[in-house]
Amino acid sequence: MSEATDRETMEFDVVIVGAGPAGLAAAIRLKQLGSEKGKDVSVVVLEKGSQVGAHILSGAVIDPVALDRLLPDWRNQGSPLQTEVTEDRFYYLTEKGGVRFPSFLMPPLMSNHGCYVGSLGSLCRWLGEQAEGLGVEIYPGIAVTQAIFGPDGAVEGVITGDLGVARDGSHKDSYTPGNALRGKYTLLAEGARGSLTKALIGKLGLDADSGPQKFGIGLKELWEVPQAKHRPGLVQHTMGWPLEDGTGGGSFLYHFGDNLVSVGFVVHLDYANPYLNPFGEFQRAKLHPRIATHLEGGKRIGYGARALTEGGWQAIPRLAFPGGALIGCAAGFMNVPRIKGSHNAMLSGMLAAEAAFEAIGAGRAGDVLAAYPESVRKSSLDAELKKVRNVKPLWSRAGTRLGVMLGGIDMWLNTLFPFLTYTLKHKKPDYASLQKATAAKAIEYPKPDGVLSFDILSSVFLSGTNHAENQPVHLVLADPSIPIEHNLPDYAEPAQRYCPALVYEVVSEGGSSRFQINAQNCVHCKTCDVKDPAQNINWVPPEGGDGPNYVNM
Repeated sequence: MSEATDRETMEFDVVIVGAGPAGLAAAIRLKQLGSEKGKDVSVVVLEKGSQVGAHILSGAVIDPVALDRLLPDWRNQGSPLQTEVTEDRFYYLTEKGGVRFPSFLMPPLMSNHGCYVGSLGSLCRWLGEQAEGLGVEIYPGIAVTQAIFGPDGAVEGVITGDLGVARDGSHKDSYTPGNALRGKYTLLAEGARGSLTKALIGKLGLDADSGPQKFGIGLKELWEVPQAKHRPGLVQHTMGWPLEDGTGGGSFLYHFGDNLVSVGFVVHLDYANPYLNPFGEFQRAKLHPRIATHLEGGKRIGYGARALTEGGWQAIPRLAFPGGALIGCAAGFMNVPRIKGSHNAMLSGMLAAEAAFEAIGAGRAGDVLAAYPESVRKSSLDAELKKVRNVKPLWSRAGTRLGVMLGGIDMWLNTLFPFLTYTLKHKKPDYASLQKATAAKAIEYPKPDGVLSFDILSSVFLSGTNHAENQPVHLVLADPSIPIEHNLPDYAEPAQRYCPALVYEVVSEGGSSRFQINAQNCVHCKTCDVKDPAQNINWVPPEGGDGPNYVNM
């Protein structure tokens, strides 16, 4: 990670990587503090999507606690969050039916009362407008590929990706080297499994004192349904069928906006069966009467997928390092049982902004923002995640039926007795959880009906994903022989199934097999980077602006 190439350099007080809820909240808070204290602070936000929100995908039921603190009058400022939760349902499904959990059994923090249903991508676009109105510079279509390190090892900024590089690595006529953006502090807000975040966690050993981060894959469709079917504010979650008891996950379904329904499915990536196909599980889940009744007569208008952090409180890495900090899902602030993380992401961004502003005001630069993790430990963010810290480990160890019941009891105990300190650790990273194919049972998925369930390629089309053809493949194999020589005989090459965009295929030719990477299909979910059992796939950013183009997702 260096600046060997001659690059144009830009100087800022704070460089923020990622225009998601955490990055935008940090940028807005920095400018607010500058206005309050009469001190100008220069802030730049770099976003690899073609526009703000293009790569944002979430359920989303949003707790407004962070918005209320950041922009108290947001309800009267044209925010796209307009649908308040009106009804909360939770089911355990069997193949043909299901049991609804009574609301009074749920710990108070599980209630969605006062939350809003909407599109997190649309909210981020609106937050981007608020940030720009305050003077924040936002550059979409810019991929960040490297960190700049000073002579003392501190992060001094980032380098953006070169443009005009051909697949073979040669420079096309359009070649333009990336820029160097230097800052007194750099905040990483890349979301789950961000490429630069991953590199810095490894290089700086930021996870040395935390448990392994855990992940899930979330798949989502946006539907437009008949008005007679639409119930604005209805929130429904399920677990159980179609997943086996030993596999964590479940569905979500939210009514919002103008006859819109978000329907999706989450599979915890510590699943064991290499034959499991998260996309296939999602498609057959929609055939269940509890879900199908909401979609019948409707039209599917969007599709996407994204990895999400699930490790919780005990998997949070060291948040601050010389010259920068991790914020949002780059650090892993999602509350797994609530299936919510955007409010905590925003709160973390605001706390990091306050620490950076104080440091800059004191004439500091490039040191460790120690005030940031300290403020996190004293915040509602920490208190919320601490209450639910044992839910994911219990679910992973005991399965859905027993694990969720034990998790519910544990949440009640930690709500009633917040002084409890016992913490269950995560045993291993997700890639280490797969069984050998010989010990697993193949899963047969029903053919799509084209009405409620669909094939993967027509789904990818709805994501709007696009990649320039003649550029290096951004899914890099450390050893190209491993997929066929090891993953195929050992695990039936699970990349063919865990990828929600048919990026990876095993193609038979003349009695032999080869591993094919359809990089143009990639929706940037990062699942392959997490789940590959050999950790042989490294997801690196393609050219800026490439990837999905989500609308209302």
